[in-house]
Parts: sequence; C-alpha cells; structure tokens
Amino acid sequence: MIKIMITDDHPMVVEGLKNALTIEEDFEIIDCFTDGASTFEGLVHTTPDILILDINLPDINSVEHVAKLKALHPDMKIIALSVHNEYAVINSILSEGASGYIQKNAAGHEIIAGIHQVYLGKKFLCSQTRQVIEKKTSDELRSVPKITRREKEILQAAAKGLTTPQIADLLFISPHTVESHRKNLIEKFKVKNLTSVIKLALEYGLVRE
Repeated sequence: MIKIMITDDHPMVVEGLKNALTIEEDFEIIDCFTDGASTFEGLVHTTPDILILDINLPDINSVEHVAKLKALHPDMKIIALSVHNEYAVINSILSEGASGYIQKNAAGHEIIAGIHQVYLGKKFLCSQTRQVIEKKTSDELRSVPKITRREKEILQAAAKGLTTPQIADLLFISPHTVESHRKNLIEKFKVKNLTSVIKLALEYGLVRE
C-alpha cells in the first residue's frame, strides 16, 4: 500500500485528487493539509511514502521548503503540484529534492503513473512539464533566484508601491542601501528593472501582493 499525503489550499483540487486516487487499490490517502505549517506538524506524527505538495501555499513558498522537508523525512518522496510552467521553477524544485513535477491540469492517469514511478524511486514529469524542459532556451533563468531576508523585505515593500526613500524609512536603512539591494535583485533575476523583478517574484511566490 502506497501511503499518500496531499497539501493544497484549494478544496476542489484536494477533492479532485482524492477522487482520482482512491480508485487505485494500492493507494491510501492518510491525510490532507491546507498550508505549510499544518503539513510540518502532521509529518511529526506520520510520514507518508509520498507527499503531493502544492508549490504556492498561503504561508510558505514550497520551492524554499522542499529541501527542509527532505532533510527531516529523507525517505519521503515529494511530488510538486503546480500551475507554474516556468523552467526556473521546475528546475529549482527538482534540484531541491522533489522526485516529480505535475501540472495541476494534468490528466488523472498521469498523476497515478507519476505516483507509481516515484514510489519505485524514479523521477516523474508530466507531459506538459517535459515540453517546458525540452523548449528551454539559453537565456532563461535556470532556477528561481535565492534571495536574502532583506531582499525579500525590499521586494515586498516595492510590490506595495513604496519608493526608495519610503522603503529606507520603513526598514531603518539608508536609501543607498536600498538601491544596492535593488541593483542586486535586478542582476539575480536577469532583467532590466525592478518592476520585472517584482513581476517574477510574485509569479514564483517569493513575495505576495
């Protein structure tokens, strides 16, 4: 019996997964969670064979937490479930230790096949994800940039429309320091301005509006 946990903050997605998976006689859904905190807490008591993990949760960004989950539960396989089809997101979460990546609109038979393959220790990518990887261009980001706590604070403030002087006042730092961080962020994301950085950071779930 393959023991499965599901973490997703959309009830309809969870119900759809449960309906698709419970028809398999060798699948057992042992618990479902709606956020990162409850997932970490639930894993203290029971570790599944496979965790199906939504990338964008209300309280955490899963790209940043897959490695932590794997460190705490090395035998647990993680399948990322996502609406993201950007190469950087896919590559990052696989590099952090996920064993599979499935788009949320993938067919039920693909999800079932993915669970079986991952359980056997193999990697699995749904057909849409494989197409993204095959079409990757050399100028695309290879992974989601890792940003510091301070950079995240500045991005979060900028996403709310604050100016450099306002961000400096908010964070008790100099405008020059804010500008230095802005420049670093633009370089990390390989774009031309902070507006593009904010757009990508929002898409990747690194900051929230």
